[in-house]
Amino acid sequence: MTILVTGGAGFIGSNFIRYWLSKKEGIVVNLDKLTYAGDLNNLTEFQNDPRHIFVRGDIADRKIVQEILQKHHPLMIVHFAAETHVDRSIKFPQDFIQTNVVGTLNLLDEVREYFRTLKNEEKENFRFLHVSTDEVYGSLKENDDPVKESSVFAPNNPYSASKAASDHLVRAYNHTYGLPTIVTHCTNNFGPYQYPEKLIPLLIMNGVKGKPLPVYGDGLHIRNWLYVDDHSHALSLVLKKGRIGEVYNIGGPEEKTNLEIVETVGSLLDELHPHSPYKPHSSLIAHIEDRSGHDRRYSMDSSKICQELGWKPDGDFISRMRKTVKWYLDHDAWVENAMNGDNKQWFKTHYSELEIV
Repeated sequence: MTILVTGGAGFIGSNFIRYWLSKKEGIVVNLDKLTYAGDLNNLTEFQNDPRHIFVRGDIADRKIVQEILQKHHPLMIVHFAAETHVDRSIKFPQDFIQTNVVGTLNLLDEVREYFRTLKNEEKENFRFLHVSTDEVYGSLKENDDPVKESSVFAPNNPYSASKAASDHLVRAYNHTYGLPTIVTHCTNNFGPYQYPEKLIPLLIMNGVKGKPLPVYGDGLHIRNWLYVDDHSHALSLVLKKGRIGEVYNIGGPEEKTNLEIVETVGSLLDELHPHSPYKPHSSLIAHIEDRSGHDRRYSMDSSKICQELGWKPDGDFISRMRKTVKWYLDHDAWVENAMNGDNKQWFKTHYSELEIV
């Protein structure tokens, strides 16, 4: 069986492809535009593997999508392709609307036409899985219950608003056109191959170099944290056993404040990088001016996917975090490559504008 993965050279997409191919599930066609956060170095082990077919292109380009569908005849589509960084969305909201909304719309439209050509068992087994975020639900108060799949959307930044819009489009294409879609919402992912603008790899990168470990505001903003392999396992289960038209929340087992995450990374750097001249790394923690519109707490109830599909995270938070920190320490060349070119200017400009408080 062939599946199409959009955004498969990014962080979660590349880890999903690695997971899928490790289970010998079939051929993966990987469509990725290769923007700053998409990197084929994330999938070097599959460079000459006939099970991984890479196509460089934009999901908003209907011609490329149409050609892939006709040539490779996928029976499942996993849609990761998106702009994802909240800080960038605040500065460049138009980019997020173009990719996350217009791109998803064009992809859905081409897939709808393709789906009409399928026959019998192929049509019955076809799935379109849209991978989304917990941020569409908005911010929770400290004592609020975790959000369920039925919770009302309340996005508070351009990124989450663009993902909420794409979620609604996917639902509409199921309801109006009968396209067999499923939507998942995940909490904050961590693990190997995450672009260094995100919190955990940024902390590791800065800690190794003795630079400040930035914490927005008081650092008490709360998130669930999900190891990327656990996410890949969940998505695999949704593809195989999930119900058409349904939404599944995929959340990490524990809530952590951002300050707890920074302190954990600092202590793991002390442990795994013992000869560092910057020990203890907690001394590098620096509170910076809070992000505009920063949501206070995200928390999701994942009982539906656990009860219906038998999913559960595999391993505890600290062991997964230790594995993550060690991976980045062992792959400094990958980190340096990710920081090349225009990306250096983004880091220099964005973080120089943030005031330490």
